[in-house]
Amino acid sequence: MDMITRGQKTSERSRESRERYWSAEVMRHSNALDLESKVFTSADPRRIALSLKRSAESSRRRKGTPYQSAMSMLNFYINRAGTSLSAKQKKVLERAKPELRKAFGRE
Repeated sequence: MDMITRGQKTSERSRESRERYWSAEVMRHSNALDLESKVFTSADPRRIALSLKRSAESSRRRKGTPYQSAMSMLNFYINRAGTSLSAKQKKVLERAKPELRKAFGRE
């Protein structure tokens, strides 16, 4: 039987924690967009869409079009937020999708 010391257990937990929340790391250090702070917590779908549009259009590191990058980041957040996303906020984010389409003239 392998014995784990207290220090090893702590480092194991912190490693697991970092691996578990890789999506949070992506949101903080996205290589495609520089997001406005707390953009996904807004209650206004239009504000979220316009902020994503600004970020996508000003980015020079994205691989796709600004529209693709913005929609991709919105979907990524909705899909990866998991149980921490309330039903009310999920509804707001889902309403941001048509607003984003409208903002890019893709109705």
